Amino acid sequence: MKVQTIKVEDAVGKVLSHDITRVVKDDSKEAAFRKGHVIKEEDVPELLKLGKENIFILDLDSGDVHEDEAGIRLGRFFAGSGVIWNGPKESRVNLFAECDGLLKINVHALEAINDLPDVVLSTLPNNTVVKKGELLAGTKVIPLVVEEKMVSAAENIILQAGWVVKVIPFKKVNVGVVITGSEVYKKRIRDEFGPVLTEKVESFGSTILGIEYAPDDMEVIAGKIKKMSDDGAEIIFVTGGMSVDPDDVTPNAIRLTGASVEKYGAPALPGAMFMLAYLNDIPIMGVPACGMFFKITIIDLILPRLLVGERVTRKDIVALAHGGLCRACPQCSYPNCTFGKGTSYSS
Repeated sequence: MKVQTIKVEDAVGKVLSHDITRVVKDDSKEAAFRKGHVIKEEDVPELLKLGKENIFILDLDSGDVHEDEAGIRLGRFFAGSGVIWNGPKESRVNLFAECDGLLKINVHALEAINDLPDVVLSTLPNNTVVKKGELLAGTKVIPLVVEEKMVSAAENIILQAGWVVKVIPFKKVNVGVVITGSEVYKKRIRDEFGPVLTEKVESFGSTILGIEYAPDDMEVIAGKIKKMSDDGAEIIFVTGGMSVDPDDVTPNAIRLTGASVEKYGAPALPGAMFMLAYLNDIPIMGVPACGMFFKITIIDLILPRLLVGERVTRKDIVALAHGGLCRACPQCSYPNCTFGKGTSYSS
């Protein structure tokens, strides 16, 4: 690449090879003159106001790639399934969700890309719930011109990894709910769990197959869970009775079904007494009382992953420790907060 430096006053008739940005504090940041613009006499005073006393004219060599072309190539490679790209604008290409779903980031590939000298890819956190059209990531190269081998290196990382940014759409799932507790079963108090779980499930487009009530009886609870499974439930919630009190028999009831316990106890607050088990391939979530009391809990971190067909493991739950502390803000801003946003290498 050869670079010519020309005084603005002598640049009339020349073609800009890059955007020139105007920044107005607290107001705007936009391209005042775009790449390809032919400089006119009346542009000279404006360029001087922008601090451009000289204009750089680029003469690219055969092995050079302009920042806009590089951004387009990177955007095409980085946009996996469920993702579309747009741009470039000021050399940056943005990636957007093509559908509602769960954002997945291949963190190893992401770090490898950003370890390259001149390439940037910045994303939302892994396992973020996103809406169609939501901004997911932005990519660009740092200099105005990069070598072809640098763009190819980024492309090769994706070819080897398979993907770096994708959105998995939510499935429509039949969800069963077993609400335990003699106080609710005998109608001494009103059920508060059912409405909470129904709202969460239906917000993802899934359906509550049915709600069953059970006393604090291990055999009865296990029977209700098995019936939910036989009736076609693809995910089962079992609420209440999750602590260590003698009357809290839900964890043992889940085990009694023959389900394999992935993890009992989770490093997420609220949600410490959470249990995840699998009855064959059906996830069973043992939900502690916090799931009714708090607006956002571990349920909001685990349920979306189950609704895209992911098999959440013990390792995944352990990984929630980083970022698993809710700040209990007076005004909840989830998901635009730190809860559940620790780095996760899970695919």
